[in-house]
Parts: sequence; structure tokens; C-alpha cells
Amino acid sequence: MKKVDSIISAHAILPIDSDEAKILKQHALIIHQGIIVDIIHQDKIHQHYQTNQHYQLNTHCLMPGMVNAHTHTPMSLLKGFADDLPLETWLNDYIFPAESEFVGDEFVKTGTTLAIAEMIKSGTTCFNDMYFYSDTTAKAVIKSGIRAQLGVVIMQFPSNWANNSDAYIDKGLEIYERYQQEDRLTFSLAPHAPYTNDDKTLIKVAELSQALDLPIHMHIHETKQEIEDSIKIYGMRPLARLEKLGILSQRLLAVHMTQLTKDEIKLCQKFNISIAHCPQSNMKLASGYCPIVDLQAQGVNIALGTDGSASNNDLDMFSEMLSANLLAKMMKDDATKIKAYESLQMATIKGAIALGLDKKIGSLEIGKSADIIAIDFSNIEHNIHHNIVSQLVYSMNKSAVDYVWVKGKTLLEKGKLTTIDCEKLSNKKHHWQNKIARFYAGL
Repeated sequence: MKKVDSIISAHAILPIDSDEAKILKQHALIIHQGIIVDIIHQDKIHQHYQTNQHYQLNTHCLMPGMVNAHTHTPMSLLKGFADDLPLETWLNDYIFPAESEFVGDEFVKTGTTLAIAEMIKSGTTCFNDMYFYSDTTAKAVIKSGIRAQLGVVIMQFPSNWANNSDAYIDKGLEIYERYQQEDRLTFSLAPHAPYTNDDKTLIKVAELSQALDLPIHMHIHETKQEIEDSIKIYGMRPLARLEKLGILSQRLLAVHMTQLTKDEIKLCQKFNISIAHCPQSNMKLASGYCPIVDLQAQGVNIALGTDGSASNNDLDMFSEMLSANLLAKMMKDDATKIKAYESLQMATIKGAIALGLDKKIGSLEIGKSADIIAIDFSNIEHNIHHNIVSQLVYSMNKSAVDYVWVKGKTLLEKGKLTTIDCEKLSNKKHHWQNKIARFYAGL
């Protein structure tokens, strides 16, 4: 009889550990030192294990925690700040001026913590971030218990964080070195976009990525305007320019990718690029549509991201998963495209692959980290289900997330956050809301 830290028994477990959906009924996850050490039928638990912490979730389905493959967490404080505007107007006339006015340690601390609270409550256990002051974000991640990959933001334009591309890189790499021992933190190089970085900077990014084996996280082919400007300035489309500069590789996570030709789709396959599909943000800003069915047909890895709260306006991966699924069917005029299980894969294991973390998270398997969510099927609107997989994608929403664990630690219990003081956070949120509202009135 082995003593373990915890056991989670559930009505069903959806491990997402293969290309075919598999449901384990009346099974349990055995957790020790933050790792799944066994997956066993409940009848056999007492023959092999004992624990002081046994969760009996008889109306729940366990699945891997969701991976938000692209977001800007501090921008949760700009939710609803400037809506129903074209991307260029939204960025240049509202978001960039607001960031110039407010972004600093306290803004990032409050905004990130607010975003983390929302993500945990909606079943996200890992997020891929791109924003300034990533040292402040790192502290919020460590305190909350969530998992994150933080982007070393790089651009040639000055901000409150750094004055030029070399300063962005130097400051970012110092933070990367500082947090090497934090198991729940990993890092990427995050050149903002092709149009905000010159050739010299992007060549340096490619060299650093190879030397340090760091992923590259970058907005690419987000709008038609980006394509037109690149052709005008460089004589080629952004993806061709990035290939020339050495950016394209299996370490690249390309965000948005709404403007792709057939040859560019083949290029993604050739270099084994991963793509972060952000359907709700793209729809809201009318940026275009990422052709995920065509990309998937070529074997390209598709992950899902919410983008930031200023352009979505939430961090709900259940909602993102449904949007991606339905939009793909509509764009192809084919209801068979993107099955429910494929959507779940995009929100979990495909996101983990995109971040280079699939050996550790993204599925419920022996030896992987205990990053788990429990979905409650007992509510009246959820308790008739003929197919658990379909129910999770087409009927469930974030309100059904009842428990969340990261590395075996409980972050959400019966719908309540365990590591974040919601009252204190709410007070700070109102402080920033009032400041931003006064600023907005002056624009």
C-alpha cells in the first residue's frame, strides 16, 4: 500500500492522450509530488493506494487543463476600453496611447492577476503571454500557482519598458536567466510582429532562438494591411521575409495567420510551424480568418488562443473552442469539418505542443504534471448528455468548471479561487478602471 498526496475519483476521465477520443468511466487519478503516478479503476484504489486527500467527484468529468496559446494578460484592465473599431484605429488611437499612459509594474501586476483569476475559473491551467514587464508577470504566476510561458517582447520602437530592440532583448534575457529554476515558468522570444522589427533584429532573434533553444512567439499575417505594407516596403509578403531571415522553424508559434496562400500553407508544413488560432479576436476586429481546415490537412499543428481581453473581450477557452469549431464548419460549408474532439485537442495537447511542453502537460498520462480540471455535469442544463466529448464543446461553458489543479495543487475548489484574494483584487481593479475611464474621456 503506497501513501500518495491525493486521489481524484470522477464519473469520467477524458485523458486526450491519443488521436481517438477515449472515456474512462469510474476511474481515478493518483497524484504524488505534483505528478500523475497512476490512472486506475476506482474498485482497485484501496488495494494499492492510501491518501489523506481523496476527491470524490461523482458528477464530474476530468480533463487536462486548457492551454491558452496566445494572450496579453495585463490588458484585462483594458477590457471594453475601445470596441467596434478597425484594428489600426483600435491600436493607434486607443490602445497604444493608453499603454503609454498607464503601463508599468502596478498596471501589469493587477492586470495579470485579474487575467489569471479569470483563466483559472474558466479552466485554463497554462497561458502563453506576450507583454512588457514580464518580471512582474512572472511574480504573479508564481504566487497564483498557474503555469505560463512568458514572451521576451522585442520591437524596435520605444515603450515604457525599453527604448530599442537591444534593450528589449537584454532585459528579457535577464528575466529568463533569473527564473530558470521555476518549474511552472518557461520563456519564449516574442518579437511583436514583422512590421515592428527590422531585419537586423529578426536575424538576431533567429540566432538566439537556435542558440538557447527558445520558442519564437510572434503575430504574423494578421491583416491584409500588414501584407500590403510588407510588399510595398520589402518587396515580399511577411512569411517570405521571415523565411529569408531564418525565423521559420519548428520553434515558431505564429499567431493569427489570417492571410495565407496555398504555398504559404505548404511552407508552414515544411518548417513544422505551430499556429495560434484566435477566432474571436479576429472576428471582432474583422482581421480575417485563419484557414485551419486547410492547415490541419497539411499536418500543421493548430493551437487556440484568446488574444488579450481588450480585443476579445474575455479569456474563456470554452468559448474560443466553440467559436473555432463553428467558424471552420461555416467557412468550409461542411458540418463534418473540425470534430468536437479535434477542438478539445486544440485547446489542450495541441497548445502544449505549440509551447514545447507536450512532454509535461496537455494530456492526462502517467508521468505528466497533474494539471487537471473537473467539469461538473450535475447542473440541469448539462446533465442530459449522450456524448461527453460533444457536450464539452457544444454545450458546456466556463461556469461548469468546478475544480482546477496545477502540478497537483488546488487552485479552484467548488468554483472558488484558493490562491487569489478576490476582494483585494476587485478593489485594485476599480482603482484602475476609474483612472482609465478618465483617460478615455479625454481622447
